[in-house]
Amino acid sequence: MRLDLCEIIHVPDARKDFAFELDLSDLDFYGSKPITRPVLAEGSVTNHAGALVLKGTARSVLDLTCDRCGKAFSREKVVHMDCLVAQELEDEENDEIFLLDGTELDLDEVVTTAFVLAMDTKNLCSDDCKGLCGGCGANLNFEPCRCKPEVDPRLAALAQLLDSETE
Repeated sequence: MRLDLCEIIHVPDARKDFAFELDLSDLDFYGSKPITRPVLAEGSVTNHAGALVLKGTARSVLDLTCDRCGKAFSREKVVHMDCLVAQELEDEENDEIFLLDGTELDLDEVVTTAFVLAMDTKNLCSDDCKGLCGGCGANLNFEPCRCKPEVDPRLAALAQLLDSETE
């Protein structure tokens, strides 16, 4: 979506609101595509003494897989956007300023950038997820580990002695 800001560029305290949906379902994150639903973006661009400030939110429900236990789950993602908009850059190194194309702002680029940068690198179904056992594969959230405890090699002879007593 392109937002034309010609009405507020030179008018102090002027404001232009926006609300739209964006499809980001084709974005790939570490081999999966978690953004299966539209991203709802809403906010406004305000002229604060000649500086154009964009404030808003972008939200969607993500379909994720837990990195510890492999369980599929859904979680709402809300990204707050707060950035500057300019007609030209004075400092080429500033990534927090979005450039206008004439008098228009490409909101798709702003929302996509904010949403992608806010994606988590690790997704957990819950903060206390115990994950899977590396030996037997048991989901430790629902069942105990089925692995036999490893015996310290220094105590192997004693373990054999204890095993022979139980037989």
